[in-house]
Amino acid sequence: MEQTLYLVLLLIALCAVSECVQRQYHFINVLKTWTEAQRYCRENYTDLATADTMNDMNELRKNVTDEGVLLFWIGLQKTSVNKWQWSSGDPALYLNWGSGQPDGTDECAFMRNGQWNDCPCSNNLMFICNSSNNTSTGLVFVNQAMKWRDAQSFCRQNHTDLVSVRNQNENQQIQKFISDSHISTDVWIGLFRDSWQWSDQSDSSFRYWYTDQPDNYKGVENCTVVRQFSVGQWGDVSCNNQFPFVCHEDKLILIKEKRTWPEALRYCRQNHVDLVSVHSDEMQRDVMNCVVKRASTAAVWLGLHNYCIMNMWLWLSGENMSYQNWAPGNGTTPENCSLERRKGAVQSGGDQRWVSLPESHKLNFICTNE
Repeated sequence: MEQTLYLVLLLIALCAVSECVQRQYHFINVLKTWTEAQRYCRENYTDLATADTMNDMNELRKNVTDEGVLLFWIGLQKTSVNKWQWSSGDPALYLNWGSGQPDGTDECAFMRNGQWNDCPCSNNLMFICNSSNNTSTGLVFVNQAMKWRDAQSFCRQNHTDLVSVRNQNENQQIQKFISDSHISTDVWIGLFRDSWQWSDQSDSSFRYWYTDQPDNYKGVENCTVVRQFSVGQWGDVSCNNQFPFVCHEDKLILIKEKRTWPEALRYCRQNHVDLVSVHSDEMQRDVMNCVVKRASTAAVWLGLHNYCIMNMWLWLSGENMSYQNWAPGNGTTPENCSLERRKGAVQSGGDQRWVSLPESHKLNFICTNE
């Protein structure tokens, strides 16, 4: 019984890790400036490499097979936009600054008496982590003073992340947790500010800086390299240096334009490979967890079409329909093709089931690069 439970939990964990593996990394062992590397990646793949998690970093570094390469570019660059965000990746929509805060150029936030203050990230404070293992509050107080980045790493390695405070109710819950736990010190929360953004414009808050980086030495270090000799941690350097680089290629691309199914098909074939075919539970998870939740329409076109003469549903890829995920009342009854041809889409809300819609509907759509 224990062995069976262990195997079930292991499978769940593996699925959770693989749900959003959407990128393929490509190491280019050619010396280029950051801007030249960016142009190369955009012309040949998707963009300079983005990393959302430590798993991404490990996968990215596996592709750098030349042991002589000590530094290589990734797609993180300093910009003029300096914004507050949560370590978890949540946008900072709710703010609860104390009087006169934030008061300067400091880039990390702590909580005092239920309100927030900014201070240097190099200060040593105790902190609160979010944790999925603590079912009573979901919060863990770490009675050990660390710099903000070290606290972030500790929370990610041992729990989930530094605590996010997304609304007034959560702020009150954390205040109560601090009071009930008799915590009488300032504590780090997961709010930080930086001006580093990924080349592909993704909102990832993941950072893996080496100690005391970035330091913007001489005021000209605006691009990011991976330091293979520092366990793959990052450093900031001048963008005019020349290094090898890593590109990433998205397997699935959500196009947030509203197009009919034939227009979507034409776009995917001209710019990528095809509209996506969902022929397995694994591909359905990829579509659900990594693409559809960012859509701006109620459903998103797939490469699924109804062959009217035989009233059969077929994938553009030629895969058979052995795997199906239709919403009730869709895909099983004969379609009236005399009115309008029907195509398949996936719902962007609810449980993301497939639906049959007239091909003239204008929806977002998903292209594949495979």
